[in-house]
Amino acid sequence: MLGIGNKTNLNAGTKLSFINDIKQAYYNANIVEKIIYINVFLFLITYIFTGFVIEWFTLPSNFTEFLYKPWTLVTYAFIHQRLFHILSNLLVLYYIGNLFLDFFNKKQFINCYFLGGIFGGLVFLINYYLSNKYGDPLGGASAAVTAIFVAIATKIPRYALQLRFIGSVELWVMAAIWVVLSILQLATIDNGAALAHLGGAIFGFVYAKQLEKNNDIGKWFEAMLNYFTKFTKSSKRSNLKTVYKSTNRTQSTDIEKSKQRKIDDILDKISKSGYESLTKEEKDFLFRAGKK
Repeated sequence: MLGIGNKTNLNAGTKLSFINDIKQAYYNANIVEKIIYINVFLFLITYIFTGFVIEWFTLPSNFTEFLYKPWTLVTYAFIHQRLFHILSNLLVLYYIGNLFLDFFNKKQFINCYFLGGIFGGLVFLINYYLSNKYGDPLGGASAAVTAIFVAIATKIPRYALQLRFIGSVELWVMAAIWVVLSILQLATIDNGAALAHLGGAIFGFVYAKQLEKNNDIGKWFEAMLNYFTKFTKSSKRSNLKTVYKSTNRTQSTDIEKSKQRKIDDILDKISKSGYESLTKEEKDFLFRAGKK
């Protein structure tokens, strides 16, 4: 029979193992999954400390109040109060975000996601500033998720997804429905959130179109993130390791460029003739590329 001390140690060990499992899952996750984990964690924190979180981390509609809490232009996109709100956002982010990573890289995802949220927040602030009225504070990832959704739909509009009970639906149709839902919300009294979503949609479209011209308009944001994170990385590496990594990086870059050219050719074919026009080899290649 276990003693009280043994039971306590067993419970503590189980909790520690659970926490370690969560940490491991987070570190092994891709960028989309990490953002989902962060949103879920902050949703639980919001549930426990509702008043404090809403007060200090959602985006106020009062521009003067925002000037005292400028960080809310970023943090609002991670704060959800309603279960349905976070579920709808994160389900779309999981499927559409991972599809985004099949055709864009991690840095471009981060740029589009965060800047889509920031641009949506700015539209929200400008609306209330110009109308000289106040509304509820803004919270939720909808603007950022919409930016990702519209960006990938702009890149591969005729890419078809198989939906249960519905069948094959092209990506541009799904993105259009998502945006139209926000347009319909403009008729409500407190329409600031809908404007933020549409701001995210505009940014996602412009971002994807600029990438087609080899112009990443989010490079400045990427540089800013690098500046703030560089202090967490080791500043000293051996010369041998540096040479080895440099050579390896060059080889990897050549392979990635070749792979990306083939993906672009396939995407052009989808845009012109639809997904069904692809050969089995092209479909298999696209599927394998999406898995990596």
